Amino acid sequence: MRVARVLAAVAAGALLAAFAGALGGQAATARPGATARPIATPRWHPLPGLSWQVQFSGRLDLSVAADVFELDGLDTTVATVAALRTASKRTVCYIAAGSWERWRGDAKRFPAAVLGRPLEGWPDERWLDIRRLDVLLPLLRARIADCAGKGFDGVEFDNVDGYTNHTGFPLRAADQLRSNRALAAEAHRRGLAVGLKNDLDQVRQLVSAFDWAINEQCFAYDECAKLLPFVAAGKPVVVIEYATATGIFCPAATELGFAAMRKRVALNAWRQACPRLR
Repeated sequence: MRVARVLAAVAAGALLAAFAGALGGQAATARPGATARPIATPRWHPLPGLSWQVQFSGRLDLSVAADVFELDGLDTTVATVAALRTASKRTVCYIAAGSWERWRGDAKRFPAAVLGRPLEGWPDERWLDIRRLDVLLPLLRARIADCAGKGFDGVEFDNVDGYTNHTGFPLRAADQLRSNRALAAEAHRRGLAVGLKNDLDQVRQLVSAFDWAINEQCFAYDECAKLLPFVAAGKPVVVIEYATATGIFCPAATELGFAAMRKRVALNAWRQACPRLR
C-alpha cells in the first residue's frame, strides 16, 4: 500500500523516455491501441537471483545493472519495451488495480458506484469496490491486454490490500482473495507473469497464484517473515526500502534470499541494490 501510493503519484506527472540512442529521445507516452498478444501464450517464470529496477520518473536509464525493469504500463510505449527486450531485459507493467486514478485516460469508464474513499494523502485516487468484479474486470482486462500487446513480460497489480484500509466499502478478506486470484488468472491468461504487491497477511493463500512478490519497506516495518512462503516456493521476493541504509538491510536480505534495493521516493533511475543473490 505504501509503495502503491508513491508509484501512482509519481506516474501521474512522469514522462518515461526511451534510450536516446535506441529511440532517438522519444518520450514513453501511452499507446492505447497496441495489439494484444494471443490469449494463453507461454509466459515468463521469473527465478530468484534476478536483479530488479523500478522506475517511474526521469529518463529511462539502460545502464542500470538490472535484469528486470518495472515501468508504468499506461505511460510506456511499445518502442520502450522493445528497446529493453533488445538489451536482454525483462519488463513488468504496473497497473493500479484496487484504486481509481483521476488522471488516467480510462478514468471516466469507472462508474461512480465503484468509487470509494480517497486514499489517505492522495486525493486524486479512490479505492475501488473490488466486490464488483462484474464491473471492474472488463476495465482491467483492457489494461492487461494493453500491457501484453506492448510486449511486457509481467504485470504488477497495485493497491490489492483494500480490505485492510478504510475504503468506504465493507470489504472482507474473502473479497480480497477472490479479487486478487481473478487478477492473477487474467494476467496468466494473457501470457503475463504476475507479482503480488504487499497484501502480506494473505501471502500464504496467494503464493500459488502469483509468480513473485514485491514489497515496500518490510525491513523498516519488521514484516519480512511474511514473505518467506514465496522463497519456499522458489519464487522471487523483491523489496524496496527508502530510509534504511543498505548496510543495515542488505545482509538480512541476502540471508533471506530477497532481491532488495534502496530507492528515492521519486522512483527515478537512482537505486542502491544489494549484492546479487547467488
